[in-house]
Amino acid sequence: MSVFLCILLLCFQLHAKAEKPLCHMMGDPKYPLLSKDGDITIGALFPVHSIETLPSFEFTVSLRDFRMAQIMIFAIEEINRSVTLLPNVSIGYQIYDTCGSILSSMGANMALMNGQEFVSGDRCNGQSPIHAIIGETESSNTVILSRTTGPFKIPVISPSASCECLSNRKDYPYFFRTIASDYHQSRALAYIIKHFGWSWVGAVNSDNDYGNYGMAIFLNTAEKEGICVEYSVKFQRKEPEKLKNIVDTIKKGTAKVIVAFLTNFEMNNLLDQLIIQNITGLQVIGVEAWITADSMITSNSFHVLGGSLGFAVKKNNIEGFADFVIKEFWETAFPCTQTEGNSSQNELICNIYQDLLVLNSNNEDVPEQRYASNVYKSVYAVAHSLHNLLKCKEKEGCETDTKIQPQQVVEALKKVNFTIQMGDHVWFDSTGAVVAQYEVVNWQQDSNGSIKFKTVGYYDASLSPDQRFVLHIENIIWAGGQLEKPRSVCSESCPPGTRKAAQKGRPVCCYDCIPCAEGEISNETDSNNCKQCPGEYWSNAEKNKCVLKAVEFLSFTEVMGLVLVFFSLFGVGITVLVAVLFYSKKDTPIVKANNSELSFLLLFSLILCFLCSITFIGQPTEWSCMLRHTAFGITFVLCISCVLGKTIVVIMAFKSTLPGSNVMKWFGPAQQRLSVLVFTLIQIFICVLWLTISPPFPYKNKKYYKEKIILECSLGSTVGFSAVLGYIGLLAVLCFIMAFLARTLPDKFNEAKFITFSMLIFCAVWITFIPSYVSSPGKLTVAVEIFAILASSFGLLFCIFAPKCYIIMCKPEQNTKQHMMGKIYNK
Repeated sequence: MSVFLCILLLCFQLHAKAEKPLCHMMGDPKYPLLSKDGDITIGALFPVHSIETLPSFEFTVSLRDFRMAQIMIFAIEEINRSVTLLPNVSIGYQIYDTCGSILSSMGANMALMNGQEFVSGDRCNGQSPIHAIIGETESSNTVILSRTTGPFKIPVISPSASCECLSNRKDYPYFFRTIASDYHQSRALAYIIKHFGWSWVGAVNSDNDYGNYGMAIFLNTAEKEGICVEYSVKFQRKEPEKLKNIVDTIKKGTAKVIVAFLTNFEMNNLLDQLIIQNITGLQVIGVEAWITADSMITSNSFHVLGGSLGFAVKKNNIEGFADFVIKEFWETAFPCTQTEGNSSQNELICNIYQDLLVLNSNNEDVPEQRYASNVYKSVYAVAHSLHNLLKCKEKEGCETDTKIQPQQVVEALKKVNFTIQMGDHVWFDSTGAVVAQYEVVNWQQDSNGSIKFKTVGYYDASLSPDQRFVLHIENIIWAGGQLEKPRSVCSESCPPGTRKAAQKGRPVCCYDCIPCAEGEISNETDSNNCKQCPGEYWSNAEKNKCVLKAVEFLSFTEVMGLVLVFFSLFGVGITVLVAVLFYSKKDTPIVKANNSELSFLLLFSLILCFLCSITFIGQPTEWSCMLRHTAFGITFVLCISCVLGKTIVVIMAFKSTLPGSNVMKWFGPAQQRLSVLVFTLIQIFICVLWLTISPPFPYKNKKYYKEKIILECSLGSTVGFSAVLGYIGLLAVLCFIMAFLARTLPDKFNEAKFITFSMLIFCAVWITFIPSYVSSPGKLTVAVEIFAILASSFGLLFCIFAPKCYIIMCKPEQNTKQHMMGKIYNK
């Protein structure tokens, strides 16, 4: 049997011996529950009995509130024995039982303010017999009490009324409390939920001042901390149907964490319904009003509330209180005195008494000294304020006049600053409250199956922000006896590489995870937005990191590059073979007839054309960019100049066969070489001018592809590149026109026909090259340019030299002077 169960039984024994009734109907307190006369009187209101049902007015005993009354008596007795605090002044008390009824509380309040004369109806003496009132315990009743006593300026000090509404000094200028305002607790509730990563919670509160104000602060703080509330419901203790609906809401909800901002009485009602409907596995976050209430401990409660976390009033072990309570009640109910008979019954009583004295040393058996210590502080606060008002000044006579007005006590309370025996420092801030100090407690079950409230952290508003909130997570047992923290979220966290997208019509904690777009990343969990990668960076496949973009250019190692190199070298090889063949047959008529010098120069220029295409392959550099375009322009002009020279030779050769013509002397070998040189020098001049003004340079092209960089050669001056191409095109068109006009000249082997075809192919290739070059993206631009070079080079090579090679190799009988002249003769 616990110590306080014994105390409760003894309490009943005491009341059984008294002639005064336990509680009076409709709040008609004709007598205080406990009283004692003194020079100065302190009043108190405690709901020792609470109304259970109406209209039968059945009552239950609140052990916690009865203990508050006892601690008040203990503190007063301790002060009366003190030689330093209020010496030669005795404090009396009148403690009324409000029975948890507003009407009883009002009647008791009137009795305290006006004495027994007012209650009996004889008279109102106009002078309050008390200097301060300690109580009530519930916030709503305290609001009524403070408004009632306000006009009489009587200070009210509550040990447990924590509603933030009472912090309004304009409405409650004479109210003080030895418990912190719920402003701190409500905010701390949001912080602890944020600390554990719970973003989806349910909320239940008492529909009174305590619950409504506390929940409003919590909801406001939760919103700022990014916590979403799935539902917020409230009820009063006399609304059973509404309570059932609330339990249904909890049952249907998806939130695994429930914030219960309820008074002790409402929490008991909610607990009963949760047990009836067998709702378990919820992580309940509680408040000081019920989290350490022993009335919560039943045979079935741990299945529902096991693992609950909450803030509790700081626990203090008041030295000597257990001895005081036991001895007081024991001596009243069972006097342990030696009698002449020394009966065995008396010995048994004395032995039990000795056992109780041993039990009271167990601190775990006095958990409710949390609120009792607040009453202890309240009594001492009044005593210190009275002491400051009554103390004697040096060199002045000491007066023991105790006629002090309540208003004086109020002013003195604002200035009190003292330390109680447990070491706690007591003073009141501008709102009339003490500093916020809470213990974080966890409902756990020990080895023998009993429920205990284990302290797993603390919250101390007097400390710096980084030190005021401490949790020992390793000591916490979670709901259902689990060692792993539960999850309570509307939507699972979005991993890196995704962003949150709010679900329409739902709270911000409910969202979908959308992958980041190409080029964007998110490297944190639950990112609201994806970040764009900077210029030369791109997102990786997981979209959680920016990496350097791949640099792309036409490489020698890739398939396209290898194919183009192969055809370039193939063209070089074919051209060399043609040159070797022509050199070996240089004395034959067909070689001589087609101006062997220009033919060899043309073959050489074609080799250069094939080779210049290779300069377009590989990583662009400053030198390679200048080389590839100038080499292309010069070699092709050299090539077209040779073809143009051959065309002119054909025309001149025909004119020279006419009677009296001496035209060949004007375009002999020297003039042919000079014409090729002049045409080529013009192109060289254009290229030098281009390289001087604005040469080509390596350029990182980011326009075509966002995910990669195309490394290419910028033209520098577009005009310069256009001039190079335009000059080549001019010579090609001129050569084509002349060859076209000479195609019908009467010759057995008229080379102008083949030049015409070659120029036709050349012009067609470069005409189609322009739009292809402009529209091709990235490295394909370079490939198109190389293809045009190779195609036009192969066109010139095959159209001009293939027929001659065919005759040299396959029709040697036609490679004679007579055959070459035969057609002229027949004509």
